[in-house]
Amino acid sequence: MTSGQQKKIILTGDRPTGQLHLGHYVGSLKSRVELQDEYEVFILIADMQALTDNARTPEVVSSNVLEVACDYIAAGIDPERTHIVIQSMVPELAELYMYLSNLVGVGRVERNPTVKAEIQQKGMTDHVPAGFFMYPVSQVADIVGFGADLVPVGDDQAPMLELTNDIVQTFESLYGGGALKPIEGMYPKVGRLPAPDGKAKMSKSLGNALHLDASDKQIKAFVNSLYPGIDGRQIADPGVIDGNVILTYLDAFDDDADGLEELKQRYVKGGVGDSELKKRLLPRLQALIEPIREKRIELNKDLNFVKQSVHKGTMAGREKAGRILSGVKSRMGINYAETLFKGIA
Repeated sequence: MTSGQQKKIILTGDRPTGQLHLGHYVGSLKSRVELQDEYEVFILIADMQALTDNARTPEVVSSNVLEVACDYIAAGIDPERTHIVIQSMVPELAELYMYLSNLVGVGRVERNPTVKAEIQQKGMTDHVPAGFFMYPVSQVADIVGFGADLVPVGDDQAPMLELTNDIVQTFESLYGGGALKPIEGMYPKVGRLPAPDGKAKMSKSLGNALHLDASDKQIKAFVNSLYPGIDGRQIADPGVIDGNVILTYLDAFDDDADGLEELKQRYVKGGVGDSELKKRLLPRLQALIEPIREKRIELNKDLNFVKQSVHKGTMAGREKAGRILSGVKSRMGINYAETLFKGIA
């Protein structure tokens, strides 16, 4: 980026339903830390979205807002370079969501494969809250509400990007351009981390995650539980690559690509035990998590710093979303404060 050139905007975020874990780190948190110099980054603590399936237990959400903020800062997010925003404290997003929800049909939302999968996973087949059903449109409001150019996503979130650009195009065709802009996705080099048994993804809701403040004992137990891809294998037997959760984690966290490739070649020939793979992985995870854990201990002693950082980021988010919302209302002709009541004391 040349001097004086405006930074592109990235929007990303998480639902505060629990502490962040290794899957979050690989999926987006690591890249957020790396990108915060090159881009203007807004990280949304999506508490309103989290309430779409936690409305009857809101304490699950409220108790984790600061926990997630601590995880961000401990992992390397700098509040001086990145805006940490609490969604519910930016009412402009909710108003924008209301306007945009009228530009998409129920059938379009219903066909979203991500929504379908989550409804099945959460056991909502008999009762789907309307808020949960429509949360993809709320995500669209978040994205365009901050004027995002780029959104870091996994492959399974491509429908969200498509929906965003569809709604932006519909808005422009009805009201003209300039208020909203289309977005592009940023896809991680490493896909989602599997659970230790390899049967699902790592997830807070499934209780199979390794938190970013895990103790050395917890890290060791987690590594020992990773599935090697085949049952009952002896050291002399050839190892398998596909479905081997240990190797998946090594691919994600081992920076010595040449050394890892040499180990894989020996492993598939036989003579290398699964314990050797785990022995290689353990110190890498410990080296990653230890400084995050120690930083988190420091932050817990000074939560005022965390609160001030989040408040500052949220106010920056309100200012940005307010400008976007004003442009949207102007295009739609419902900016009454500037037209119908202009000049009235």
